[in-house]
Amino acid sequence: MKVLAIVKATKESEAGQICHPERISEMQSFNQELVNAGVFLAVEGLQPSSQGVRLRFSGRNRSVIDGPFAETKELAGGFWLLQVNSMQEAVEWLKRAPFEDNEVEIRQVVELPHRPSV
Repeated sequence: MKVLAIVKATKESEAGQICHPERISEMQSFNQELVNAGVFLAVEGLQPSSQGVRLRFSGRNRSVIDGPFAETKELAGGFWLLQVNSMQEAVEWLKRAPFEDNEVEIRQVVELPHRPSV
């Protein structure tokens, strides 16, 4: 199964602050463990919401809302895409992530039978 582990944005990430070099090194080591275990598919950090937009759909109407977005606790700051055997395996891997004060949401990816080709 594929899971998306969504890292919640923080005040620091929304301010565009880069992690301390030691933290980046710890994250690179953790990512390498995921690669070595064969569960790693992708990882990316996201720019602050001030550089993003939201599209709101209401019937046939579309509206564009420029960032920044007020509710930091509901924003994604980055993600991992992992291939695991169970949700419990994903939980066990993400418990090892080198965070001190953050939250990670783990969601199973719905895999459609017919994916469009790119």
